[in-house]
Amino acid sequence: MTRVDTADTGQEGAGRRDTGFATGRAHIRRALRFATGPGPWKRGLVLAALALLLGLLMLLHTQITDRWGLGSLVETFLPWFGLFVPVLLAGALWRRSASAVAALLLPVTVWLSLFGGLLGDKSHSGSDLTVASHNVDADNPDPAGTARDLAVSKADVLALEEITAQARPVYEKGLAKAYPYHTVQGTVGLWSKLPLSDTRPVDIKMDYGPLADTKPVDVKLSYARALRTTVVTDQGPLAVYVAHLGSVRVFPRNGFWTDSRDRGAKALAEAVAAEPMERVVLLGDLNGTTDDRAFAGITSRLRSVQDAAGDGFGFSWPAKFPVARIDQILVRGVQPRSSWVLPATGSDHLPVAAGISW
Repeated sequence: MTRVDTADTGQEGAGRRDTGFATGRAHIRRALRFATGPGPWKRGLVLAALALLLGLLMLLHTQITDRWGLGSLVETFLPWFGLFVPVLLAGALWRRSASAVAALLLPVTVWLSLFGGLLGDKSHSGSDLTVASHNVDADNPDPAGTARDLAVSKADVLALEEITAQARPVYEKGLAKAYPYHTVQGTVGLWSKLPLSDTRPVDIKMDYGPLADTKPVDVKLSYARALRTTVVTDQGPLAVYVAHLGSVRVFPRNGFWTDSRDRGAKALAEAVAAEPMERVVLLGDLNGTTDDRAFAGITSRLRSVQDAAGDGFGFSWPAKFPVARIDQILVRGVQPRSSWVLPATGSDHLPVAAGISW
């Protein structure tokens, strides 16, 4: 048998080298595609940017200009900015964007730091005094029914705002049995189960301008929107303020108009600062939330019972679908025990109530 020798051409080795080279090139191409292609960290960059802007907006809301009332408008509805988080999260999951999900950590953290404390129930049972406040609405179609609802609220001290001259006798009659003591100054009043003393109107600069000083006192008193009185309790005297600050408006050209309210807030803050009594309660429709910078002079001296001892946000306006708590109960020198919102009446506001202790 004859053996035929063949020359070793090296083709087999060359094939192996070519295969290894091709494999390396494939790895490089995959790495380049991962680095430059639309991967999870590259997708959804617009969503990530929006999430960061949302977080910065809430974090730096005090730095927003108040020109055209923009700062106050943002702060009035600040808790609702949290609703953008699930919307952005849904977009991030749909786009499979890791960067957008990571960016959402900022607004979530900021929102929880601002409002997380309001999510739980901080109320405690038992109190020495129950106070309540209600803007009864000048256009209330059933003031008698509102009076009946408030008479059974079990509040020891009840403040009413936006009382018209026509409705005043209705409230006085409807609340007389439950509250033997009361005072009305202009459009605000206080009904109490305990004696009242040292009652007077508080000037919150509603009548403003060069002609204000020329008007008679009785004319000014007829539309007064704040008062101060002393409630005589078994634990000692309690200074109680009732206020209805000026309304706010949204105009196409002027934006969020708050001049009247802000002027009143400043005057009310000055009155509270000058109050000599240690124990103070402020009840009323302030036409703004405590997050609003306009109330810094008040909130630096008084604290919100809802924030300290409430359950949830306690939104009070509008009554049919509350989106903001503009009806406030603020205190100094007493201990907040509980805070809640009462059932709707014929008003466009919900009544608010709180329990306080010494």
